[in-house]
Amino acid sequence: QVQLVESGGGLVQPGGSLRLACVASGSIWSINAMAWYRQAPGEERELVATISSDGSTHYTDSGKGRFTISRDNARNTVYLQMNNLKPEDTAVYYCNADLIPAGAPNGMTYWGKGTLVTVSS
Repeated sequence: QVQLVESGGGLVQPGGSLRLACVASGSIWSINAMAWYRQAPGEERELVATISSDGSTHYTDSGKGRFTISRDNARNTVYLQMNNLKPEDTAVYYCNADLIPAGAPNGMTYWGKGTLVTVSS
């Protein structure tokens, strides 16, 4: 059974940094794109950044300039380094991966349960 589990969230002061991690576990044949989304209270879930299997990255305005997405293919892990955090970055951050489970004929999209990031003084 494939699972995505995020970690690294918490309370941080404005201007601080956090590094989120998301590990994909289970019987996995291959992982294609991985991504980070976030959902602030009362808002819709929005894309922050994506990274392809070859390391190509894309950032939305939410993540551009202060956030860096990276991945470790050997560990099936994607990271989000967040610097100069602002109160408006407060949200639940979700990991997303397009992957092919072992023995499956097609790829599927999986989501983690999220990790809460709170930016407050």
